[in-house]
Amino acid sequence: MNVFPRTRSARILGGIALVGASALVLAGCSGGGSDAAAPSASSGGGATSTADGTFHVGTILPATGNLAFLGPPEVAGVKLAIQDIEATGDAFPFTTELTERDSGDTTTDIATQSATELVDAGADVVIGAASSGVSFTFIDQLVNAGIVQISPANTSPDFTTYADDGYYWRTAPSDVLQGRVLGNLMVGDGAANVGIIYINDPYGIGLKDNATTAIEAAGGEVSAAVPYNPGDTVFTSQVDQVLASQPDAIAVIAFEETSSIIPQLVSTQGYAASKVYFVDGNLSNSYEFPAGTLQGAKGTLPGNPADTDFQSRLKQVDPALTDFSYAPESYDAVIVAALAAAQAKDDSGTAIRDNLQSVSEEGEKCTTFADCLALINEGKDIDYDGVSGPITFDANGDPTEAYIGIYQYGADNKYTLLNTEFGSLNE
Repeated sequence: MNVFPRTRSARILGGIALVGASALVLAGCSGGGSDAAAPSASSGGGATSTADGTFHVGTILPATGNLAFLGPPEVAGVKLAIQDIEATGDAFPFTTELTERDSGDTTTDIATQSATELVDAGADVVIGAASSGVSFTFIDQLVNAGIVQISPANTSPDFTTYADDGYYWRTAPSDVLQGRVLGNLMVGDGAANVGIIYINDPYGIGLKDNATTAIEAAGGEVSAAVPYNPGDTVFTSQVDQVLASQPDAIAVIAFEETSSIIPQLVSTQGYAASKVYFVDGNLSNSYEFPAGTLQGAKGTLPGNPADTDFQSRLKQVDPALTDFSYAPESYDAVIVAALAAAQAKDDSGTAIRDNLQSVSEEGEKCTTFADCLALINEGKDIDYDGVSGPITFDANGDPTEAYIGIYQYGADNKYTLLNTEFGSLNE
């Protein structure tokens, strides 16, 4: 297949076909942490990533901040991918290098400092950030340096039409999909009147908007959609405002702030947990609530099943892992970038950019790095299907198909799978 540079088009993602499935899907969170504002565009140029014989991967993933719980599985996914690449020996024509940096959140400038360090270090591809809002703080730095950015967890729809000169990609689906699954779930459970508490950032706004679209399309109504700002610590007014609309159900689109919102909503105000809905940003097994606090609450999570074999391999990298959120997406981000470099026979960011879509679609199917690399070395066109799903990038760098898991909390405040939806984001 001839490979041409991908440029960002202003395409609006359209209809979504959902098919029920019954597979284990891993927990995850994407999202942001900055006030919602139109992101500034960049025209690129001044590339610093060069073909130097080293496939240099940088990470900007959360070691601190309101998504720090996502860091360990994402980092483990990256490291496992590097191990699998190195295991192919001389079949992979480049040496590998990994440089890890923290993303923090948008209450700090850690991510921009990390991006500067990775540009200076000569990274070819950067994996991260987890937060959409954080990614918006450094995306232009990477574009201007000709470095590919692949986020394993950004879901803000704003990235789809962002002017990134083709350097931004993601292995997690846009919240066009998760928002509609969430909205359909709430109405399907009998909620005609829905309230929403959401973080006022690109992630929260995008997910709220797409959930609202689905709720209204299904015949429901959003009676109150109340934002809070990153860094807020008191949520009494938001809870009171939502409850005043007497909702049949409430979606909480939040991050670690959920630890403060739920006690106010459920314990103080007495709202039934079975009418509360979580999203990928706050579906967690680590809440320290009294037993039964979350019983009956449901939530949605993007992500393909992380089977027991893959979980075992991740735990060999990090034995302390108890959550595997976005580990498959992180793994695939590195693998697909390495395959793009191998196909191009060039490890520069520009060459990786120009081959990413090609290795994800329309060629001979393969599911491991070693098998895909062998096909490339035989001169064959490949279609990599990863552990996170089929990937199949569109011209905007978005995966066109994905899984969304639906979970429910038990009396122990731990969630388990109810079912999984498979969605296609049609152009």
